[in-house]
Amino acid sequence: MCGIIGYIGEKNATPILIEGLKRLEYRGYDSSGIGIISSGSHQLIIRKAPGKICDLESLIRSDHVPAASLGVSHTRWATHGAPNRVNAHPHSDSLRKIVIVHNGIIENYASLKKTLQAKGYKFVSETDTEVVAHLLRENLKKDLISAFRKTINQLKGSFALGVISQDHPDMLLAARIGSPLIIGVGKNENFIASDVPAILNQTKRVIYLKDEEFAVIRKDKIDVYDFAGKKVPAKITTVTFKLDAVEKQGYAHFMLKEIHEQADVLKQMLNSRVSNDHVHLDGLALSEKQIKGIKNIMIVACGTAYHAGLVGKYIIEKLANIPVAIDVSSEFRYRDPILDKSTLVVAISQSGETADTLAAVKEAKAKGAKILSIVNAVGSSLTRESDGVLYTHAGPEIGVASTKAYTAQLCMLYLLALKLGSIKKTLSQKEIRRFIKDLKSIPHLYHKILKHKQSIAAMAKDNSHFGCFLYLGRNINYPSALEGALKLKEISYIPAEGYAAGEMKHGPIALIDEYRAVVCIAVESPTYEKMISNIQEILSRKGKIIAIATEGDKTIQDHAHHVIYIPATNPLLTPLLTAIPLQLLAYYIAVNRGCDVDQPRNLAKSVTVE
Repeated sequence: MCGIIGYIGEKNATPILIEGLKRLEYRGYDSSGIGIISSGSHQLIIRKAPGKICDLESLIRSDHVPAASLGVSHTRWATHGAPNRVNAHPHSDSLRKIVIVHNGIIENYASLKKTLQAKGYKFVSETDTEVVAHLLRENLKKDLISAFRKTINQLKGSFALGVISQDHPDMLLAARIGSPLIIGVGKNENFIASDVPAILNQTKRVIYLKDEEFAVIRKDKIDVYDFAGKKVPAKITTVTFKLDAVEKQGYAHFMLKEIHEQADVLKQMLNSRVSNDHVHLDGLALSEKQIKGIKNIMIVACGTAYHAGLVGKYIIEKLANIPVAIDVSSEFRYRDPILDKSTLVVAISQSGETADTLAAVKEAKAKGAKILSIVNAVGSSLTRESDGVLYTHAGPEIGVASTKAYTAQLCMLYLLALKLGSIKKTLSQKEIRRFIKDLKSIPHLYHKILKHKQSIAAMAKDNSHFGCFLYLGRNINYPSALEGALKLKEISYIPAEGYAAGEMKHGPIALIDEYRAVVCIAVESPTYEKMISNIQEILSRKGKIIAIATEGDKTIQDHAHHVIYIPATNPLLTPLLTAIPLQLLAYYIAVNRGCDVDQPRNLAKSVTVE
């Protein structure tokens, strides 16, 4: 949650900070602010505003904020205190000489606040962040760096911090534990940011700050230390994706652009991971002997990644004959799971910073399990906690509602299942060859579906007035129903539920009437006839049916008010295809309702708090 960007150099910091915030707005957007040290007088200036970045930009413009070569800024997803000007970041100490921006949670803020209040410190906000500003002031005697190190060692929780001081206009401080923070390396200028897109138009050279590391950053020098104060090497990585990856390129929304990018993402993944009908999973970090010793698999994930994991359960059990259990990451620890060296834990996360998934992985490691992560973000926290990492390389996903990250996760799970099945000898080479051929056809089939997006848009317009939706699927497309419902509720705010269609008679059927739309995933599969029976039960209760069916199925037209067709494919691969119309349907319904598709209310892209 929340986005941080800081700058030190020779340029005017303010426009760089504002532009960076706009590129981080997917991380939180209920309030924002900047803190700068003016170039001439070294005056500390703070400007904060509730609402989106444009509101802060207007305030800065109207106040004629002077030029500055040092500053920090923040866009907020509220955790402590309402989203208003007072609670917005940056926060300052009582002398208004130190400015702090913060992402994450300070778990011991209450006890620290009580101690500081007893010493006479006055608090003006409801945030945990303000504690850090006052604590740094309390620890500051002569040396700001030593005071900063002492302060971060007194904090408990998950945090990324950016700090500037009026008394030290040549220095930008940064620290992280559990929350992402990178350093951008320029020429006579340097940056900090929560994510690469914030600084991609300034530099492609970055340092991924590791957990329990802090940095002292000047315009021409970067020193990185561990929390004990020992200097550590700072590896500079060159970012490979281009600036246009974080721009709309003519699309109305990032979400629509990212829906269209899915064909290229999967094509690139398959080209790099499959050759001569063999799957190459660089980063798997498991020998054939270890794979043969796997007795069960546990998948942990949250939200959309959890739905990908559910599909993974079906395909791994089907193709590799390995029992698979799956947990929502936030619940994993509480049931005291039974794990050992024969268990492979697969953690799935787009950002690699999902707090609950990280906590689940640490629990699994403590119990002796091997950890394999499926991650999009290179250098993220989850990758450092894992024995093996399979990068999806889907590129930056700016829309808060996940699209291309989801189908990339699915594709990686199919490849993992094929790899396991090959080594476990549950699949013949002929079966693997045929499956790979079908998988490689998916990007082309995506283009076929997208050619008919306007008919889906028209369908969405006809159904956007419904107050609630039910999504039904069976077998491997039950998770597709869950994901379709999640997409709709995320961006249109329409209550939507996903159910296994066989469960409809066990409760949800009571909700069906002429005021509810029901999306039925009725693609060609062994459960097709049962889905038709479910559809007939819905029709008899006047529910309005939108069916997703396989091309050539004329029967479905007699049972549904609207039909979205997908091309025929291997039934096991249909979740990859059904994802596209489900995403488009949610997108166009949200647009019709006037919703902010890329930045839905109350959500943030990276959930870094538990």
